[in-house]
Amino acid sequence: MIYKPSLMEMKTMTNMYAAYLISRYLKEIENIDTIFALSGGHIDLILDGCLEHDIRVIDVRHEQSAAMMAHAWSIYRKQPGVCLVTAGPGFTNSLTGLVNAAQENAPLVCISGCVKVKDWGRGALQDLNQGDMVKSVVKWHDVCHDPTRISEYLATAFRHAVSGRPGPVLLEIPPDVLDVKVDVTDLPPGKKGSIRYTPEPNPESIRAAAELIQNAQRPFLIGGSGVAFSNCREELSEFIEKTGIPFILMGAGRGTIPDTHPLSTWDGGLVGISVALGQADLVLGLGLRFNWLLNFGQGFPKAQVIRADIDATELDRNRPSDVGLLGDIRLILSQLNKAVTCKTNPDWPQSLRETYISYIQDEITRRERPSKPIHPVRLMAETYKAAGDDTVYIIDGGDTCYFGTVGTYAAETAGVLSASGGQFGCLGTGIPFGLAAKAATPEKTVIVITGDGSFGFNAMEFDTAVRHNLPFVCIVNNDQAWGMIKHGQEVKYGSDRLIASELGVVRYEEVVKSLGGYGELVENDEDIQPAITRALASGKPACINVMTDPTAISLATYQFVSSFKKE
Repeated sequence: MIYKPSLMEMKTMTNMYAAYLISRYLKEIENIDTIFALSGGHIDLILDGCLEHDIRVIDVRHEQSAAMMAHAWSIYRKQPGVCLVTAGPGFTNSLTGLVNAAQENAPLVCISGCVKVKDWGRGALQDLNQGDMVKSVVKWHDVCHDPTRISEYLATAFRHAVSGRPGPVLLEIPPDVLDVKVDVTDLPPGKKGSIRYTPEPNPESIRAAAELIQNAQRPFLIGGSGVAFSNCREELSEFIEKTGIPFILMGAGRGTIPDTHPLSTWDGGLVGISVALGQADLVLGLGLRFNWLLNFGQGFPKAQVIRADIDATELDRNRPSDVGLLGDIRLILSQLNKAVTCKTNPDWPQSLRETYISYIQDEITRRERPSKPIHPVRLMAETYKAAGDDTVYIIDGGDTCYFGTVGTYAAETAGVLSASGGQFGCLGTGIPFGLAAKAATPEKTVIVITGDGSFGFNAMEFDTAVRHNLPFVCIVNNDQAWGMIKHGQEVKYGSDRLIASELGVVRYEEVVKSLGGYGELVENDEDIQPAITRALASGKPACINVMTDPTAISLATYQFVSSFKKE
């Protein structure tokens, strides 16, 4: 039986299990007070150390949720998220979450157990070359073989996670390293690895960018998650006020300046982005990639382009920039604020708004008009009215991702987060992200808006939410199908050729109630807001299962269908 010292003893003892060095480093050096994990024999001693160092362990029902929660924690707590998984299937279960974090540039540290070093290659239980499986995804991977160097390896892991373009890292520590006692008398606790070093942009590039901005008649600014990671709210606000440039912020950067700002184009949703990019004569891209979400930068062929990024390889990727600004977004904006001297064409923001609003009049009408069956656009509008803007909204799904993203508004950074609408398009992220958002910001109201298909991936995490007292409200946009796929099949092949895309009526709220949460079924428009109000008042993890129009198709679906047509 392993001897377990008291916390008081640990503070004075000179010998401790190497596994305890992990929790000591996390708590005392990185100020990590919460990690996400699923227990296993290879990592039991690490978990025991968390108990001794008073680190909250939110234990999940599937390891992919642990990685997804660590991802969301990095956004809402603004520090690297940490997940702990056991060897073999515990590790492989986390892969989807690690890949999603890599695609979304989330600083995440995954600590994984592995087989004892003495048993490598012998066919031991859960023996697997884990590093080779993930090395194409993570920024850094290593195995710690020396118990006295655990803190050093952890510092390296955190340093790689936050440096440059952030992302996930993997550190494996075998049990026969963890269960060795080490003398800590002369063993330093380690140096903080998550210190960010922020490079400044080239002054000549700043001058060139400022000249383009001053000469533009129809400039448009689009920012991404790099805006959030650089913590540049003050500098970005000053830039927008000084230049008068209309803008939209996406990803985790959304809400850094509230969506309700007069120059924000979020009142036009994704249509507003398309119209603005199509009319702009200058596009400023801050901390985002020109990937499929922006048609690889091909949607504004006549515009000049300024791109700012921490990663030099992004400055000319897919679409060459006229001016590239390499560095931290906050420092770049700080320099631009000194170089830019006057506002842009004052008529441009108003004419832009009039144009894109004209394209979405039908959607605007649907937001205010009760419907039977309930249209998803109406559901989002009623949800926003019930929960307000001092709320974190997490959106998950296909069509649901479109409706939810354009139907809610962010009042602060990541106030609306399209969990499945990014580079990886990873369904099932909504519930884990919601739990992590609540854990990181317990004072906030958290609303997860998810499709019925997406709900099923991690529905058992409602058990996690109940056990750890993490009350949030999950609203299911229940169109009884994998809506985006179903409607795509209808458009491409006809309604008589549907296959593997229909789910039927499922009482998801009863599942949540059986797990100890609160649940309601909503079928009528007038019941939406009262049900949400009751769910929030319950103080429990809650599910509002809303039966919506199964024929409603989002603009995103039409775009996807057209992109998959044969040329």
